[in-house]
Amino acid sequence: MNDFLFSTVSDVLSGAGTSRQLGALAGNLGIGRALLVTDPGIIQFGLLDAAVDSLKASNIDYHIYSDVVADPPESVVMDAVRIAQEFACDGVIGFGGGSSMDVAKLLAVLIKGEQALADIYGVDQITGGRLPLIQVPTTAGTGSEATMVSIITTGETTKAGVVSRTLLADKIILDAALTTGLPAAVTAATGIDAMVHAIEAFTSKRLKNPLSDMLAREALRLMAGNIETAVKQGDNLEARSAMLLGAMLAGQAFANAPVAAVHALAYPLGGNYHIPHGLSNSLVLPHVLRFNAPQAGELYAELAAIILPGQRLPEDAIATTGLLADYFLALAEDLGLQTKLQHMNIAATDLPMLADEAMLQQRLLINNPREVSLEDALAIYTQAF
Repeated sequence: MNDFLFSTVSDVLSGAGTSRQLGALAGNLGIGRALLVTDPGIIQFGLLDAAVDSLKASNIDYHIYSDVVADPPESVVMDAVRIAQEFACDGVIGFGGGSSMDVAKLLAVLIKGEQALADIYGVDQITGGRLPLIQVPTTAGTGSEATMVSIITTGETTKAGVVSRTLLADKIILDAALTTGLPAAVTAATGIDAMVHAIEAFTSKRLKNPLSDMLAREALRLMAGNIETAVKQGDNLEARSAMLLGAMLAGQAFANAPVAAVHALAYPLGGNYHIPHGLSNSLVLPHVLRFNAPQAGELYAELAAIILPGQRLPEDAIATTGLLADYFLALAEDLGLQTKLQHMNIAATDLPMLADEAMLQQRLLINNPREVSLEDALAIYTQAF
């Protein structure tokens, strides 16, 4: 048993329709003026309605900030800080996908005015406290509701992260009814994203521990058994609930045992071509699995037994890893996702640039079970092309 520190949120409320209890939870945290952080799509599809009604019923004033965009830039964060301070909010509620929840985390810190955004980038740079924070995910993918990380776009293609246990929410609401209207392609990409979180946490070179392992295994059991149903039968509440819980468990896992090369190689795809994060992960995942097999094959074999229950697996761990890579390639195709970089309007001549940018993600690459060189990164992109 290795020595470890494991950190996570204190309260999780799970169940269809539980977003109707948002007002009561906010009141219990002492929130009287809430900032709801979300995006225009959430408003458009009426997903906030029940939550807003519950705030009204609990006599909690609220302001909705709905200008969050994918890969949110610093300007969005600072605009929201200004509005929240003018509203004199005393609590923050993230409601939506990973971008909304990432912004909500930062707002809970920045609204207090004790530190500037530029001062909290990096690991453990937050020195003060934060406002009460509730997270309500509407996709089963990022796991952001359960992590201590917020990623913000800082330039044309560059991103920076804030990592601090201060960002862990006070309460999470998992309401699968909020996810039943997700398009199939979004369900597929975010689902594979969450599976990647669990896989990389389980094989992380740094900080892997018994609790993160347990969470990663259960996350993969839930998601492997339900992702196809959730994609093809979007109103299946049982499958949606399993995916939502699985994504959160994976978030708890990788919040403590950090992700690695799949994410490092996915980030340049999102930054340069605006490919959704989950799809970026899916495009490189099979090829990173094969690359890591010499060092992580035994761990991948453990996961293969969970992801492919009842299937006879080879005794050789590297061969089993190959089967796992084939499974994810076939899964993406079956779920209607693109599987080659060339189908994403990426030119072969761009691959060296992508490899250069991936190597800048050393905070992720140091977690990979096998060391990744520039030549390795280029070879992986070439296989994915």
